[in-house]
Amino acid sequence: MVQAATKIALITGSSRGLGRNTALALAQKGVDVIVTYRSNEAEAKSVVSAIADLGGKAVALQLDTSNTKTFDDFAAQIQRSLQDNWQTEQFDFLVNNAGIGIHAPFAETTEEEFDRLMNIHVKGVFFLTQKLLPSIKDGGRIVNISSGLARFALPGYAAYATMKGAIEVLTRYLAKELGQRQIAVNVVAPGAIETDFGEGVVRDNPEVNNFIASQTALGRVGLPDDIGGAIASLLSEDSRWINAQRIEVSGGMFI
Repeated sequence: MVQAATKIALITGSSRGLGRNTALALAQKGVDVIVTYRSNEAEAKSVVSAIADLGGKAVALQLDTSNTKTFDDFAAQIQRSLQDNWQTEQFDFLVNNAGIGIHAPFAETTEEEFDRLMNIHVKGVFFLTQKLLPSIKDGGRIVNISSGLARFALPGYAAYATMKGAIEVLTRYLAKELGQRQIAVNVVAPGAIETDFGEGVVRDNPEVNNFIASQTALGRVGLPDDIGGAIASLLSEDSRWINAQRIEVSGGMFI
């Protein structure tokens, strides 16, 4: 019996938070991982070590998703890494996870804040995906990360949610245009999660945590394991026919 080739996932912003959790969830399913980090190499290397402990293989590469001028060099690094570590030229799964949160009322959001969000969440995702297309296998998958805030509105997130709305539209267009290569593209929209995202407001502020739990059908705030596992499941062979969909993973928040 011929053993199936190991699948490889590239996850942006996977040195911490939901990206890290997704990397470990995929590794538990036998998927190898290319980890990217913006500034904390030590955190990224700890993810690589954790994946090795699970019996998988991973590498860590530096990437600032807000700086499109670096994408050519990054794509070349990906090619070298694939050859050196897996003796292949392509990977299977791209998860566009890297992001930041800015909480500011609409009336007080600065152009600088808006541009920073745009560069990371929209422009970066658009052009990084474009640059990596030759390195993604036919029949591969792309998962973009949105937010529950693209469906419901909470004051202070107008700019952030606008970016995520753009990503949801982009996802449908990618699914349409990449269908000829049998590449499925979906968007996962987490609800509120207990991480350090947004300075840890959901995790560390009991009032916020309790309010969200009271507005969630399953009665609690989400945990990173709730998201990483969902993304790993979406990238499994059993989910191969799911395409162009927005999948909210929020426990039933604000329904």
